[in-house]
Amino acid sequence: MKKAVIYCRVSTEKEEQVTSLERQEEELKALAKAKGFQTAAVIKDQASGYDLDRPGMLELLDLVKSADIKAVLIQDETRIGRGNAKIALIHCLFKEGAVVYSIADDGELHMSDSDSMILQIVSMVEEYQRKIHNLKIKRGMKRAVAKGYRPEKNLKNRGNDQGRSRKEIPVKEIVRLRENGLTYEEIAATLRGFGYNISRATVHRRYIEYKESESIN
Repeated sequence: MKKAVIYCRVSTEKEEQVTSLERQEEELKALAKAKGFQTAAVIKDQASGYDLDRPGMLELLDLVKSADIKAVLIQDETRIGRGNAKIALIHCLFKEGAVVYSIADDGELHMSDSDSMILQIVSMVEEYQRKIHNLKIKRGMKRAVAKGYRPEKNLKNRGNDQGRSRKEIPVKEIVRLRENGLTYEEIAATLRGFGYNISRATVHRRYIEYKESESIN
């Protein structure tokens, strides 16, 4: 049987709102049964729909990353959120492959034409951001190699058993690439392409630290 997560939300902790929370859970369990889902978890939030920082919502986003979770059940789309928060969170759920069912739609969530268009635009922008990011990495790698960077000499399991661990940061390479004219962003993108999990800020910090220690010595 396919698994689903039930998500309930009210905006305040008032008594009538708590009652609404309990009613949502009861009705959503009935929906799960009607649609042939096994309830894997029931998550409840008492927070504004405009807030992204909700314990229950963050738990829900973690759960839908599981291959076992196939659907999210809600009372209506406003339970996920309101305004921009709603669009952002629905986008996150859809991106993880979750199907959202609502009581209001008696089945899969039906988005308005305007909301559907916004989601399409968000997805399109995100895809182009990925392409641009990959192009930056590719460009940075080409420039680094042209400047003499040889990743096989600095990464373990790539032709040199004595090379640096992938988790370590090659400070001397950062310094050399910087002095050869690459920007901090290009160096970070280049090293990420070679397997180092490093940000522009870290590249900048390590370069400054190295230069300061060099001046002291």
